[in-house]
Amino acid sequence: MLKLHHAPNSRSGRIVWLLKELDMPFELNAMAFHPKDLKSDDHRARHPLGRVPVLEDGDVMIYESGAIMEYIMARYGDGGLKPAVDSPDFPAYLQWFHYSEGMVMPPINIIMVNTVLLPPDRRDENALNQAKRLLGKALAPINEALEGKEYLAGTFSAADIQLGHASIMSGRLGMIGDDMPNLAAYVERLQQRPACQEAFAA
Repeated sequence: MLKLHHAPNSRSGRIVWLLKELDMPFELNAMAFHPKDLKSDDHRARHPLGRVPVLEDGDVMIYESGAIMEYIMARYGDGGLKPAVDSPDFPAYLQWFHYSEGMVMPPINIIMVNTVLLPPDRRDENALNQAKRLLGKALAPINEALEGKEYLAGTFSAADIQLGHASIMSGRLGMIGDDMPNLAAYVERLQQRPACQEAFAA
């Protein structure tokens, strides 16, 4: 059985969401988002930087949320949650799947560091404001791409988990304004999915 090492309010929620959408059994090692768990010797043996998610599959140990998602879908997904390679939706699927880590998560990370993770006396207001501007710019193309669409690449896919998770986080940071109605509706739609609800509750 797959074993997922997970901490709340982290990228590992994407993997919980994916596994729930695929209705796959798995073991969850729920850890605190705190150095006492993440930086422990046990966890550093799984991930050298003490991060999550980490997936164990027998002798396989793999980290990085996007890599884990691709691994699960390739080995166990049975062709689900992604368009076929010859589908006209496949290029959009690839683009939005990777857009999350390339464009959306970097400014989210800076915002989280300077609003939650660092004590107030160590926060950088200039870095925070710049990250908010960058995140707003990164979210705008998603809002445009969702015009007249429910999902990013045809039907619901893993791209909606990968980028949808980042979009939900952006909404919780107050970064989806009235000028992004398509994205706001998309986030609301995703949050109605039982698998998404279970992932954020894990």
